[in-house]
Amino acid sequence: MSITFYIVIVVAIIVVLWIFLYFVPIGLWFSALVSGVRISLLQLILMRWRKVPPAVVVRALIEGTKAGLKLERNDLEAHYLAGGHVEQVVHALVSASKANIDLPFKMATAIDLAGRDVFEAVQMSVNPKVINTKPVTAVSKDGIQLICKARVTVRANIKQLVGGAGEETVLARVGEGIVSSIGSSADHKAVLENPDNITRVVLSKGLDAGTAFEILSIDIADIDIGKNIGAGLQIDQADADKNIAQARAEERRAMAVAQEQENKALAQEMRAKVIKAEAEIPKAMAEAFRSGNLGVMDYYRMKNIDADTKMRDSIADEDSDGDIPHNE
Repeated sequence: MSITFYIVIVVAIIVVLWIFLYFVPIGLWFSALVSGVRISLLQLILMRWRKVPPAVVVRALIEGTKAGLKLERNDLEAHYLAGGHVEQVVHALVSASKANIDLPFKMATAIDLAGRDVFEAVQMSVNPKVINTKPVTAVSKDGIQLICKARVTVRANIKQLVGGAGEETVLARVGEGIVSSIGSSADHKAVLENPDNITRVVLSKGLDAGTAFEILSIDIADIDIGKNIGAGLQIDQADADKNIAQARAEERRAMAVAQEQENKALAQEMRAKVIKAEAEIPKAMAEAFRSGNLGVMDYYRMKNIDADTKMRDSIADEDSDGDIPHNE
């Protein structure tokens, strides 16, 4: 036989041995055995066929067993097939057990499948987390704007992680409480003197209800004085009142101008009528002369009366102007 034949035989043996060890993880089975985890080779082989990595399940069983937890292989497989993170869940269970936190397996898997990091939640239950709020702007009753920053210390509420609101809701509620507390203050000086009043008012509202966190404390980190909103509003109101008054004055002026124009038009109309009537006087006098109703002496008498009337009007105008000299 040639050397090539022996090489083919060796390669075939290696391939068959690799396939055998892949489907029959003897090393993994032995590790579980010496760790006190009872699992058969047949179950490890079937895991391959069920598309479940045996190493993940066996490591989780070993970790749980060493920590004194009772975990079922079927439960771990089902959680993996559901898209969960088996190792994270087991880490969380072990941490909760060491910290005396009541965390059942079903709750841990539900939290994990809900998209939350269950291991981080357990750590936050042991070590509270500090959340810094964004600058919150509020105005006290005296119209002074205050800009407040707070630090919120929270602890994860394991029972509310599924369906509970997140950090954004907690921060929004804290901001709302700060605005309400400052807005109810008589003046900004009272807020600056006793900032702890804000925390007492906010904590009394129970802002962590329905959230995945428990608020331990709210600390005011900084308060800055902003604009005088009250004075600005008064100035804006005064400007608005001035503009309204100017608009009304302009409206009255326009109405007066329109009335004046109307009066001028009426005066011109009346003047035209007078001129027209005066133009008819000579015709009427001529007709009176022809008909004998007006004599020459009557005509001169009327002229004298008219001249006397014009003289009196002229004297009256001069007296009103103050141009007539007084006799000494």
